[in-house]
Amino acid sequence: MLRRLYGRTIVLAEHRHALWALAAVSFVESSVFPIPPDVLMIPMILARPRRAWLIAGVALLASVLGGLLGYAIGAFFFDSIGQPILQAMGKADAMAQFNEKFNDFGFWAVLAAGITPFPYKVITIMSGWTGMPLGTFVATSVLARAIRFFVLAGLLRVFGAPIRDFIERRLGLVFTLLVLLLAGGFFLLRYL
Repeated sequence: MLRRLYGRTIVLAEHRHALWALAAVSFVESSVFPIPPDVLMIPMILARPRRAWLIAGVALLASVLGGLLGYAIGAFFFDSIGQPILQAMGKADAMAQFNEKFNDFGFWAVLAAGITPFPYKVITIMSGWTGMPLGTFVATSVLARAIRFFVLAGLLRVFGAPIRDFIERRLGLVFTLLVLLLAGGFFLLRYL
């Protein structure tokens, strides 16, 4: 099923309304959809490198708006909608433990999920469910998704097709390492 969804998403990247498709995929990926917008962004940017920043901007805006839907699901519909989504993803058992400390580290959780391959929708729903301050959630979502989408767009614009394999295989690892370095830097500044 995921392979079929992936194939359909690739076909959308070539459509004349690809930006609208990207906006839709970015929006729903932030709350319920399993395919990340990168799958659309990569072929779109490779086809039209001059539109890289526009493509990244559309993904950013739609993703943050979709994140607000995830936040609302967590805040208002967790029992009827959020819980089944997280159970389907195998994340329901860890919810109680995660909830206790989530808001203490909410900035870092949203930042890490927004940049890395960790399912961002889990964090958007959790942010609403735990009552994370909406301003913190939005600001961190904008920062994290901007880093992810604009770095991707920049790499593709500068390096083109040769970087595609690297991005598809290893960019999640690179972003994860970036978050760890960033967190480590803040930790050192705070405690040294």
